[in-house]
Amino acid sequence: MGLDYENDGALHAKLIEDVLSQYPDKAAKRRKKHLSVATSKDEAGGEDKGLSECDVKSNIKSIPGVMTIRGCAYAGSKGVVWGPVKDMVHISHGPVGCGQYSWSQRRNYYVGTTGIDTFVTMQFTSDFQEKDIVFGGDKKLEKIIDEIEDLFPLSGGISVQSECPIGLIGDDIEAVSRKKAKEHEKTIVPVRCEGFRGVSQSLGHHIANDAIRDWVFDKDDVAFESGPYDVNVVGDYNIGGDAWASRILLEEIGLRVVGNWSGDATLAEIERAPKAKLNLIHCYRSMNYICRHMEEKYGIAWMEYNFFGPSQIEASLRNIAKHFGPEIEEKTEKVIAKYRPLVDAVIAKYQPRLEGRTVMLYVGGLRPRHVITAYEDLGMVIVGTGYEFAHNDDYQRTGHYVKNGTLVYDDVTGYELEKFIEGIRPDLVGSGIKEKYPVQKMGIPFRQMHSWDYSGPYHGYDGFAIFARDMDLAINNPVWGLYRAPWKKMKDAPPTAVAAE
Repeated sequence: MGLDYENDGALHAKLIEDVLSQYPDKAAKRRKKHLSVATSKDEAGGEDKGLSECDVKSNIKSIPGVMTIRGCAYAGSKGVVWGPVKDMVHISHGPVGCGQYSWSQRRNYYVGTTGIDTFVTMQFTSDFQEKDIVFGGDKKLEKIIDEIEDLFPLSGGISVQSECPIGLIGDDIEAVSRKKAKEHEKTIVPVRCEGFRGVSQSLGHHIANDAIRDWVFDKDDVAFESGPYDVNVVGDYNIGGDAWASRILLEEIGLRVVGNWSGDATLAEIERAPKAKLNLIHCYRSMNYICRHMEEKYGIAWMEYNFFGPSQIEASLRNIAKHFGPEIEEKTEKVIAKYRPLVDAVIAKYQPRLEGRTVMLYVGGLRPRHVITAYEDLGMVIVGTGYEFAHNDDYQRTGHYVKNGTLVYDDVTGYELEKFIEGIRPDLVGSGIKEKYPVQKMGIPFRQMHSWDYSGPYHGYDGFAIFARDMDLAINNPVWGLYRAPWKKMKDAPPTAVAAE
């Protein structure tokens, strides 16, 4: 169902030139490396490759003084990877602000009884004060862990998510974790994710993956009987129920999902992950590290999948089935055929209302590329896309999704994004909560593509129907026809009648 179109590369190149002209020479030289226009294979020398590092620089420290939209290492670890593990208590170790800001903001759905055996929507903080900075917080951490064990005995374990002061004062959270894990006979994971580490939340993902490797795997004998069709779903955080939608499809084609992490995950699912036959990775950026480790140490193959929109769902299901052989392949074709009437009905309803509408994306993780074909399945056109914290290999993967002339931007500044939107005037912008309201004030429809604007799921065939409905509601909302500056209304208004004297 992929569309064949080409974007206005000349316009996009001019927009890049215009924004760079407003910077000092040194800043313009640095930012120029992060902005590009996608070119065709012929223009790139005929090589079958995506955007290279020469086209878009990435994973580089943001320029001081510009308004970046990135997060920190703590956000990547606690907010993304560890926070959704539902039966563990996650301590935000440091001042109260970081835990407060990251409290239940990502809509990681889960099943369980909050405060009894699940703790995702609760906040636990060591609430560092000045005396803790001066004298250290190790004793305070020990006391907190003891209190958690008394208050929440059904918790599966504890993670200690370090905030900036912990690294600066040199607290030994590893020693505390070892001591208390032995004392309480429970898994306690120290995570060195101080916010100042790295250039974005991406390093927090990596640190969190390493903590799983070092503090969870191979620590206990896991009594689990594996089967021939066991898979782990890795890097799906169950935003709005996405992981559940994915699980339904995988089970329908005959696979057994033995671990879904970290969305709606338990510690036991992570512990038994090395017993699976295949790792299916959704968010490559945040979880490829642990998948590579399991491939090297346990011989578990991994592959990416994309369940956004029918084109990618079908391609991903067939690719997964091919790994397991004819029996699963046969079931997969039946599942695809089963949902085809639903897909046809959704497209028939929404494509006439959305066809030709232009979209700009700016998200983190995988969505700047994964959702492209979902829009295209509805006849929509992607004119610009970019990542908050991508690495070079993310842009290489993106090059196979975007069309010639697409505007590509890495770690885009608030000023750049605003000027790009003003110059292109897309019919829809998909980004995060920080960008939502300024874009709407510009009179342009917006969808929050980090947490689905309180909707979802968007994965799977049923999710595609919700996705199509939400895009239609955003773009075709009659409110956009009422956006008009007050002074323009006054200028264009008919003359007011004046009473005769």
